[in-house]
Amino acid sequence: MSFIRLIVCVSGVYAMFLVWAIAQERFSVPFDSIDGKSSDKFKSPLFMGTCQSALSSLSALIYILLRRKPTDTLTQSLGLEHVEPSPPTTNGIAIPNGIATSNGHAHHTEKHPEKPSTRYSPTALLLRYLQCSVFITSAAPFGFAALSYISYPALVLGKSCKLVPVMLMNVLLYRRKFAPHKYLVVFMVTTGITVFMVMGDAKKGKAHGTAKDKGSANGEALSPYANLIGIAYLLINLALDGAVNSTQDEIFTRHKVTGQQMMFWINIFCTILTTALSVLPLPYIPVIHPSEGGQPELIGALNFIREHPSIITPLAQFALTGALGQLFIFETLQHFGSLTLVTITLTRKLFTMLLSVVVYNHKLSKGQWFGAAVVFAGISVEAFVKRKDVHAKRVIQEKEKAKIKSL
Repeated sequence: MSFIRLIVCVSGVYAMFLVWAIAQERFSVPFDSIDGKSSDKFKSPLFMGTCQSALSSLSALIYILLRRKPTDTLTQSLGLEHVEPSPPTTNGIAIPNGIATSNGHAHHTEKHPEKPSTRYSPTALLLRYLQCSVFITSAAPFGFAALSYISYPALVLGKSCKLVPVMLMNVLLYRRKFAPHKYLVVFMVTTGITVFMVMGDAKKGKAHGTAKDKGSANGEALSPYANLIGIAYLLINLALDGAVNSTQDEIFTRHKVTGQQMMFWINIFCTILTTALSVLPLPYIPVIHPSEGGQPELIGALNFIREHPSIITPLAQFALTGALGQLFIFETLQHFGSLTLVTITLTRKLFTMLLSVVVYNHKLSKGQWFGAAVVFAGISVEAFVKRKDVHAKRVIQEKEKAKIKSL
C-alpha cells in the first residue's frame, strides 16, 4: 500500500507540475488578439496568483473535509484548535497536574504556576500564515518578470538553487559555518549557473522596457544587460521564497498543524491579498503592479482575457494543475518525508527544463548543457549527504528505542 501511495504521489507531482510549467512559460510570450491583427503580453501576475491560490485553498478544504474524523469540529479540522492529550491515569483515575506517581501511588509534588503560552494560539498561527502569504505574493511577480529577460530553462535552473542565497546570507550576516560538502555544493551550483548564463545568447523575440512593454512583440533583441536584470529579479524571487520556507519551518516547529491545513490558510490569505491589490487603482509600480494609468489590474486582466481568448486554456491549466500539484506535494511530505520530496522535485525540475526545451524549441549550447549538469550534480550531492545523515539518525533513534524497551 505504501509503495502504491508513493507511485501515485510521484506520478501526481510529475504530471501536475510538468503541465503547470508549460502553462507558466506560455505567459512569457504574446497572445494573439481575437481579430488576429495584434499580439500582446499578459501583464497581470497578481490575477494569475489569485486564480491559483483560490483553487488551491478550495482543493485543500475539500481534502481536509474528506479526511477529517467524525468527532472533529470545523476549527479542529482547520488547525485552529489544539486538543491537549488526556492526563495520565492510575487505575483508571485521572491524575491532576502537580501529582506524581510511584509504584501506582499518587503523591503531591510542588506545582509551579503555568506560564501563558502562544504555542497553540490561533492568532499567532494566523499571523504566521499571513506572513507567508505576504512573502509569496511579493515573490511571484519577480519570477514572472524574470521571464521577460531570461529563458524558462534558466529560470528553472535558478529556482533549483535556493541553497545558494540562503548560505551566503548566513555566512555574511551571521558568520555561521556549514559542513564542508555544503560549500562544495554552493561552488558547483554557482559555477553551473554562471556557465549556463555565459554560454547562452540573449533572448530574442521579446520586447522590453517601459516603451516596448505596452504589448508589442517586434522581434527586437534584448539589451546586453538583459541577463543581469533577469538574474536580479530571480535572486529577489529566491530570497522571498527562502523567507517563505523558513516561516513554514517555524510554523511546523511551534504549532501542530498538517500540510493541508497550512496549504488552506496560506492560499486563503494569498487570495485575499492578491484580490485586494488587483481591485485597487494603484499607480504603475515596476514588477509589482505593471498596469499603467491607475487602472485596477483586475479590470485590465478581464479586458485582456476578453480581447485575447486564447489565454483561457493556459490560465486554467496554470491554476488547476498548481492547485492539484500542491495536494500531491503535501501528501508526499506527510507520508514520506522531506527527503523523498526533495528527490522528486529535483528530478521534476530536470524534466521540466528538458520538456521546455522540446516544447518551445529552446536552443541550448553544449556549454549550457554542461552548466545544467553541474548544477544538478551539485544538488544531487546535497541530497545524497542528507540521505546518509537521515539514515544515521534513524539508526540511532532505533537503538535508543530498543534500550528504552529493554529497561
